[in-house]
Amino acid sequence: MKQITLSFALILGLAGAAQSQCYADYKAKQDNPLRLHYGVAQVSGACSAGNATQQIRPRLAAQGWTLLQIQSVFGPEGLDQRKASAGQFYLRF
Repeated sequence: MKQITLSFALILGLAGAAQSQCYADYKAKQDNPLRLHYGVAQVSGACSAGNATQQIRPRLAAQGWTLLQIQSVFGPEGLDQRKASAGQFYLRF
């Protein structure tokens, strides 16, 4: 019985860890000269556009970028399809 309970707890823990992986793709800019980029960033906590905005905006600002828009939030299953488009800004911020 203990093994079943421990196994169930382990499965729930792993499922929770997998769900906690959240990413957002976004658009950002720099001025003088104008530069635009599309990127993908990891987000902790709630997987929502509002939470992603709160986390990504200061990361970008620290490097002189302005967040324009969060495109979407997604789990690890969406990473591969966005990697080529994000290029050097893939998981950079």
